[in-house]
Amino acid sequence: MSCLMVERCGAVTFKRSEQNAIQVCMLADYRLSTGHAGVLLAERRGSYPLIDLRILKSGTQQGEVESGTRRKVKRLLSFQRYCNNSRLLRGLVPHTPGSLHFLDDDYLGQAAHMLSKVGTWNFDIFLFDRLTNGNSLVTLMCHLFNVYGLIHHFQLDMVKLHRFLGMVQEDYHSQNPYHNAVHAADVTQAMYCYLREPKLAEQLSPLDVFLGLMAAAAHDVDHPGVSQPFLIKTRHHLASLYQNTSVLESHHWRSTVGMLRESGLLSHLPADMSQDMEQQLGSLILATDISRQNEFLITFRDHLENQDLDLQLASHRHFMLQIALKCADICNPCRVWELSRQWSERVCEEFYRQGDLERKFELEISPLCNQQADSVPAIQIGFISYIVEPLFEEWLRFTEPSLLSQTMMTHLHKNKARWSLLQYTHASDQQTHSQAEEPGPEGRGREGEEIP
Repeated sequence: MSCLMVERCGAVTFKRSEQNAIQVCMLADYRLSTGHAGVLLAERRGSYPLIDLRILKSGTQQGEVESGTRRKVKRLLSFQRYCNNSRLLRGLVPHTPGSLHFLDDDYLGQAAHMLSKVGTWNFDIFLFDRLTNGNSLVTLMCHLFNVYGLIHHFQLDMVKLHRFLGMVQEDYHSQNPYHNAVHAADVTQAMYCYLREPKLAEQLSPLDVFLGLMAAAAHDVDHPGVSQPFLIKTRHHLASLYQNTSVLESHHWRSTVGMLRESGLLSHLPADMSQDMEQQLGSLILATDISRQNEFLITFRDHLENQDLDLQLASHRHFMLQIALKCADICNPCRVWELSRQWSERVCEEFYRQGDLERKFELEISPLCNQQADSVPAIQIGFISYIVEPLFEEWLRFTEPSLLSQTMMTHLHKNKARWSLLQYTHASDQQTHSQAEEPGPEGRGREGEEIP
């Protein structure tokens, strides 16, 4: 069994045969459980920060490791069933829009029923991920490519497409609470909803749709679960490679290009066309850099004020794809409360893990990463007020406004109010706890105990 090593943007790529893939999964989990983190990191397709990941796994028991391995094995076996049973791979390409023939028999039923409603805003991506056995991103992308006829339009090889999507899904770090493949699937589903907005849908070309969905699926691939400032202050090689500018987004893009070339998905297209598609994907993914938020927001406002958006122009459509992807990337506060709250808790957990690492290695704790000082409600209120609301207010204007954008704003305002109530409750509890610890009269505690 052979391995082919390929250099990609400072990260090492390994391409293994399907025959030893299960053994690789089990070996990786064993190494992680026995503390050989450095060996495991060296074998990743992408590029982890050189940090001690064992403290993030300190609570992992052997049973949990074995359970994770079983899930990976089931996914691999599912892929084998896909290869053997898929009607698409036997040449029976469905021509009916929205057909679900690409799904394995195991996935039909509830998962297929959910896909029939994939354009609804209350789509539960967590449930969908469970129903697809952790293959939500691959399943969703195959379905959307079929809905739009992109496979036929670009004459894509289904084996190569599934291979590429599988690589993307596997290169998301499942141990990240937030930046994982489920987040990518969630952003892709939101992007699909935005592409269907009447103001956009009637103007978009197949290439626009292809780029929008691909950028959504891969926009955070190989995310290490820490922020750009963390990579910079720890002198990570990615920070040096991209000169401390859009470090993560540049890595997501370059990783995507590497997987496109490794899978050969676009190899049948003219070289200038595939290169242009790679560059446009980069432009979309780089737009998700939160540090460029004001830059895009100001340009978006200017277009709306001047009423000069012409979606018949390719450059203007590309700009609106950038805005749509930015909206999809931060739309969690616009979801129904049950979904929004889960995402909020997940992203804050990821922040807190970074703070724990910084504390462990005696680094300055980054903003929002101190669990003792930064509560989930406070973080979410700030995020909504300064990042989400300004962008979605302009999106509301752009859609003139659509039913979806009105629904999102309604959820946004309700969720902000709930976080404000929770913050008030949290502050009251802290005040009560602080008063309970204060010494009572004559040097005695509130329970009558002496204070030394």
